[in-house]
Amino acid sequence: MKVTDYFDGSGTRISFELLPPLRGSSIESVYSTIDRLKEFNPSCINITYHREESVKSKLPDGTIHKRVLKKRPGTVGLASAIHHKYGIDVVPHIICGGFSKQETEDALIDLDFLGIHNLLVLRGDGEKGTGTFRPHKDGHSYAVDLVRQIMDMNRGVYIEPYYSVPGATNFSVGVAGYPEKHYEAPSFESDLGYLKMKVDAGAEYIVTQMFFDNRVFFDFVRHCRDIGIEVPVIPGIKPVAIKKHLEILPEIFGVGIPDELSGEINRCKTDSEVYQAGIDWAVSQSAELKKSGVPAIHYYTMSRPDNIVEIVRRVF
Repeated sequence: MKVTDYFDGSGTRISFELLPPLRGSSIESVYSTIDRLKEFNPSCINITYHREESVKSKLPDGTIHKRVLKKRPGTVGLASAIHHKYGIDVVPHIICGGFSKQETEDALIDLDFLGIHNLLVLRGDGEKGTGTFRPHKDGHSYAVDLVRQIMDMNRGVYIEPYYSVPGATNFSVGVAGYPEKHYEAPSFESDLGYLKMKVDAGAEYIVTQMFFDNRVFFDFVRHCRDIGIEVPVIPGIKPVAIKKHLEILPEIFGVGIPDELSGEINRCKTDSEVYQAGIDWAVSQSAELKKSGVPAIHYYTMSRPDNIVEIVRRVF
């Protein structure tokens, strides 16, 4: 079933985003998280994809050894396991960073064979440590080009032209939107223009970056409609969980923290008070968004579901 089929006007749906386990960790940790979340009948579960990063280690002789690896591999296998164990629609993330066009095509063929036809398409983060995005030498630099490759496959067009009877895939694609603009974009207007290019290329819905002021989201949707973006826009919610989030989240994700929220967090005396204040704020956000009639609310769990469970129970 396509994710967009759930946006039928019958009410606000729920989706969750999970991280793949660290390399060498058990899939049981993911199952344990889903067991906590499945009671809410999510429309889908998103599985993030992570590019490779450089890891340095000190050898016995004192020299530094540098190697490149993916700390959280397994997105395709994990998506298939969840889909077949729980019968929940799964949305693996597909990213530009670290992948050639051929590797992307191969991964998409695997997903097609596995019966997974929903994707969230992203450029992906910059390299760990530098924050600078460098595409694979044979890969894509921008998410819109990745969307176009997937749409080509939906028309039976593959990288190599010599297949006599190519089979067409049937992928449904969502993309990311940034209510406060992507931190690399020179302006909000230019960022919105890039988003429209992704929609015009074939994206069927938008999932937003986290935000903490609903007015920012409502303004973003209005701006989208003003330039002709008519696809569903799904708000992304992440609760503040620790006091340091007041610094980390704006720095890493380029999001603003309203004065009212930062004031509440700074008045907290204990970590548990911060945790609860973050839940209360996300409950208020979610309730207002639900009342406004958004098609769904997407919760960034970071694979730590306790606060998300309380939020969803209180709102839905």
